[in-house]
Amino acid sequence: MRPAVLVLDMIVDFTTGRYGTAAARGIRPAVARLLAGARRMKVPVLYCQEAHTPEDPELRVWGRHGMVGTPGAKTDPALRPKAGEPVIPKHTFGGFYGTDLEDLLRERQADAVVLTGVCTDICIQHTAADAFFRGYRILVPRDGTAALTPEDHERGLRYMARTYGAKITTTDDLIRRWSSSPRKARPRPRPRARMT
Repeated sequence: MRPAVLVLDMIVDFTTGRYGTAAARGIRPAVARLLAGARRMKVPVLYCQEAHTPEDPELRVWGRHGMVGTPGAKTDPALRPKAGEPVIPKHTFGGFYGTDLEDLLRERQADAVVLTGVCTDICIQHTAADAFFRGYRILVPRDGTAALTPEDHERGLRYMARTYGAKITTTDDLIRRWSSSPRKARPRPRPRARMT
């Protein structure tokens, strides 16, 4: 298995900002530990986060949040990406829809995704669906994801396990697995050609 870690929507609006929750703040230590383990073991890390414009349909349901260019749309300071880790703006729940996430995963030769962040039953679950449809294996650390309520969190985990065959695990279990398995060197991603 060649996993990549996707950090979903750990933005200021959802941690300490306008729509911040204790649950989202509570998973920051586990997510930070997971990222440290991934970086140590050369597991690719990619960030997918909401970057809304006023036309986005999602705003009709959830109100204004993660608006492009606002402080609330920035990555939570405790979980900032390192140099070379892509930050992929998205305009809806799923990390693949209308983004170049699939191309970036292909460049990194990933065949599995570790989904961490918020919300378990919304953006995590929709990204899991997108990943499943594309043939990726899915791993979800229960202590590295959160929802608006504990019930929503558990319902999302059960749904992904039952519907997409997602492996529900923990951050510590993932780190142990990465540390104990021999890792093959991955080729460095080639610079992407720009259209002029």
